[in-house]
Amino acid sequence: MTAEPVAPAWMHEQITAEQYDSWSEEQCAGIEIVDGMVVVSPSASKRHNRLARILANALEAAAGPEWNADTDFDVRLQDVPLTNRRPDVVVYRADTIDITPTRPEHVLLVAEIVSPGSETTDRIVKTDQYAKAGIAFYWRIEQAATGVPLVYTYLLDPAARAYREGDVFTGTVKASAPFPVEVELGRI
Repeated sequence: MTAEPVAPAWMHEQITAEQYDSWSEEQCAGIEIVDGMVVVSPSASKRHNRLARILANALEAAAGPEWNADTDFDVRLQDVPLTNRRPDVVVYRADTIDITPTRPEHVLLVAEIVSPGSETTDRIVKTDQYAKAGIAFYWRIEQAATGVPLVYTYLLDPAARAYREGDVFTGTVKASAPFPVEVELGRI
């Protein structure tokens, strides 16, 4: 007779910001918290991670000393119910590097790389959440069947708390906002 696996209690109950903040980095890796509930994210592919790293490096180089660009850390969108997202790339104020949690007012741009299983979340849910949180720029990277990524850019309309569609780039991004940046994503 085989025992049925039992999911830990935290998978069935809302957790608070205080509970989450007491967890170790290892416990927080690979998860997001949405409306207080833990959402487990599958491991990213090498292509996904490479796109994120190349994009973050280019954004940081173009942004100047007042901005950092990094990958794989939480952005606290709201405390109650707790909502933490872990964007693939985050451009945030350099002077907030030691402030935890990172909040929307610290963030200039978030980028999500759409993967199998995250299509609806990255295309619709996160777009709405990031806009309502007041993050000025959102970039969505689609890994097209041709192998050349498509980059969709969005700019926040602060009055509507919604994004307006910006430019779409294929392979090479040549954006002028939030600052001039050029990055080649088509040869990965």
